[in-house]
Amino acid sequence: MSEIANLEPKLVWEQFDAITRVPRPSKKEEKIREYLVAFAREHGIECRTDKIGNVVMRKPATPGYEEHPTVILQSHMDMVCEKNSDVEFDFEHDAIRTRIDGGWVKAEGTTLGADCGIGMAAALAALLDETIAHPALEALFTVDEETGLTGAFELGEGMLTGKYLINLDSEDEGELFIGCAGGIDTIATFHYTNEPAPKNFVFFRVDVSDLQGGHSGDDIDKGRVNSNKTVARLLWDGMQSFGLRLSYFSGGNLRNAIPREAYAIFGVPKQFENDFRQRYRLFAADLENEFKLREPNFRMTLNEMPQVDTVIDSRTQFGLIYSLVGVPNGVVAMSFAVPGLVETSTNLASVKFEGENDIVVTSSQRSSVESAKTYVMQMVESVFSLAGADVAHSDGYPGWSPDPDSHLLAVTAGSYRDLFHTEPKVRAIHAGLECGLFLEKYPELDMVSFGPTLRGVHSPDERLEIATVPKFWDLLVEVLKRL
Repeated sequence: MSEIANLEPKLVWEQFDAITRVPRPSKKEEKIREYLVAFAREHGIECRTDKIGNVVMRKPATPGYEEHPTVILQSHMDMVCEKNSDVEFDFEHDAIRTRIDGGWVKAEGTTLGADCGIGMAAALAALLDETIAHPALEALFTVDEETGLTGAFELGEGMLTGKYLINLDSEDEGELFIGCAGGIDTIATFHYTNEPAPKNFVFFRVDVSDLQGGHSGDDIDKGRVNSNKTVARLLWDGMQSFGLRLSYFSGGNLRNAIPREAYAIFGVPKQFENDFRQRYRLFAADLENEFKLREPNFRMTLNEMPQVDTVIDSRTQFGLIYSLVGVPNGVVAMSFAVPGLVETSTNLASVKFEGENDIVVTSSQRSSVESAKTYVMQMVESVFSLAGADVAHSDGYPGWSPDPDSHLLAVTAGSYRDLFHTEPKVRAIHAGLECGLFLEKYPELDMVSFGPTLRGVHSPDERLEIATVPKFWDLLVEVLKRL
């Protein structure tokens, strides 16, 4: 065990420490599923899996609670797998290297996986703890939440019997969530042909790095700079002024993460080399000044490359670069129903060369208003279609409409007030949760979401505030007792 296993509440931290040692990338949850099934077997807990790979464990009610409705504790198995470019790490085989840094638990150069590992840990601890009073419990662990909500979409028939569902996938202690945005992905594919690199060109590689990144829902309103947009700006300028030709572009990884790093390989005519270098220095200085208050660690570098053999055809280059510059990104609209809540947003998540002649651009749209979600999707599709790309969309997922009259909310808010002598904030979240999909299958569910404080999720800066975990646990225990 690592040093975090000695933190309090010990039972929760022991479970979290064990979870960090099990690889669990999205769509590759075999090892964590095996761990959960073995956990249930070891402790004599009823366990069931469905075809897609979700796991449900069941624990009978404690004496006196047998007639009370069953409570579902829900979290997801998978984690976002992001690392700094200078870190050697294999998410399919290596254990997360955790460490305590002041009042936070972090990982060494990678995502921590507290999203949603700490929720899993709390559910497992509730199944183990014989000192807490509770109705019958169902602990649901879903697969592939981060890349497609697949487990929630394909939840097996009859997996749940509970009336109340507590989602353990929130990231702000002291806040109770009763609604979330729906979302959809838009994927644009450009088909290019390679051409011989022009003669008498000098080639460069530009890198943008050390941006904050973050969650494309929770952090979209924080002014985080998008690395794909930033590289595209330089390429656009180079096309206009120097006849730049693009050979390669790579940026971002995950649809639900604001991209932190991107690079491109391109050439300019040898006769313009000195002019281009001077223009680059001015451009980089302008960006440093533009970003200084929101991205203090922003880094942009330019390095000369050996001779490059091919560039993409000029028509595709024009469409790609112009669409990357022109496509909307960030907050599109704020909510008039919930002050301070982002209503609608879009994230230019990744640009990847795939196969022999495809460039795939992935973006993600979110909104708490279904018609607005459709409209922002149409905005994005229109830009890429005009640029000559083939555009497709994911199935999308529904939002979760707030119910301020929820009994579970009243119990949870009352528990928080009595435990900590302060009012919790009750709000909706712009990020997507699985709750909307559970409601489609079980429309009578009464749901609330809460958790400890996490920051920097979906990036290697992810961290879990130690002092909020006891409050998270105490609130969960009290809510179970009162239900």
